[in-house]
Amino acid sequence: MRLLLCLLLVPGLAVAEIYRWVDANGQVHFSQQPAAPGAERVEVRPQVIERDQATREREERGARFYEARRAEQVQASLASAERQARRTQECGELRNRLAQIAEGRRYFHAEANGERTYYSDEQLDAARRQLRDQVSERCT
Repeated sequence: MRLLLCLLLVPGLAVAEIYRWVDANGQVHFSQQPAAPGAERVEVRPQVIERDQATREREERGARFYEARRAEQVQASLASAERQARRTQECGELRNRLAQIAEGRRYFHAEANGERTYYSDEQLDAARRQLRDQVSERCT
């Protein structure tokens, strides 16, 4: 905690001017403004903190973990976008098929031998219901 506080204060100290002066009783004081005649400016340099091997390894593991997590998030985002694109395409196809089955027309299925098998009204209604159900289920 103290280290964090020091690190937060260091940038402020680097740009601030610090003055040192001694009062009449011989006590040394520090301030950001020269408070007495003869106050001398003190140069404050940030302390370089050397990290031991264990700390460096811990930081590297943290960085690798962060990068792996970030890669997972990117992959998940791409997969989500791909799923959404497939769903949008599927919804368009379902709506298109539903629009093609207009009321009052006769529809048929071409058999392998070329003959037409016409759908009954009940089959058309069932197909419309099925398509509407699929649209409401998948395209909300």
